[in-house]
Amino acid sequence: MPPPNLKSVSFKNFRENIFKQKLFPKKMFIHHIDPVLLSLGPLEIRYYGLIYALGFVFAYLALRKAAKHKKLSLSEEDIDSLVVWLIIGVVLGARIFEILFYQSGYYFSHPSEIIAVWKGGLSFHGGLVGAAVTAYLFAKKKKLSFLRLADILVIPAALALVFGRIANFINAEVIGKPTSLPWAVQFPQDHLYRHPSQLYEALKNFLIFFILLKTKEHKEGYLLGLFLFLYGILRFLIEFVKEPEAMIGPLTMGQILGIPMIIVGVYLLYKKK
Repeated sequence: MPPPNLKSVSFKNFRENIFKQKLFPKKMFIHHIDPVLLSLGPLEIRYYGLIYALGFVFAYLALRKAAKHKKLSLSEEDIDSLVVWLIIGVVLGARIFEILFYQSGYYFSHPSEIIAVWKGGLSFHGGLVGAAVTAYLFAKKKKLSFLRLADILVIPAALALVFGRIANFINAEVIGKPTSLPWAVQFPQDHLYRHPSQLYEALKNFLIFFILLKTKEHKEGYLLGLFLFLYGILRFLIEFVKEPEAMIGPLTMGQILGIPMIIVGVYLLYKKK
């Protein structure tokens, strides 16, 4: 019998076949979560949109508390205005980054999907840039300290990101690489068992939220620096178990975009130590 032609063997198919075999415990989770909470005719209410909105509720409550304790000189009208502009800045920035850096081919081929933000597809880094620009312009207009405003906003932002990654899990997006770990998840995209990288990120974000919440005495900008540094470092590590959406050399796009966060975070921590 002649030996097999090894050149005809696809490594990708070989890997997929291996992970389809019975190498996994039977108790692994199979993802069957419907991302739609409620359908009213053509109108769909999705978990993703509700959870995203919850993040802005957290920001609103944090701003109200800061104003009440005289940490920020803001009226109720100012807070309402800021939250509205934050919504616009975050969603717009997140969508632009997703299109330009992650899924340009898909969205340019399906332009009607560009505005369908309720289905997901929002880049954290773009949302961060959008929020930063919005907060900076608002602080400048109202003659407030941008760093003080940012220190207040990063705490509810970290908490919102916990639920945001849970929303990614519900949507079965931003999936992890194949694994044989007992907590692996089979997503609807294929029959492989994968890292639930969305839940890893949710835990990461909760850790950041807890650290920020427990950090009491600090100079203006310290919490912002701490947030940027922790998020950048931990996201960089988690990217190793995520299925990359885009690569630049050996690094994923998430790792590339996280490097400026780490640099700015280290700079702020050094300046505000």
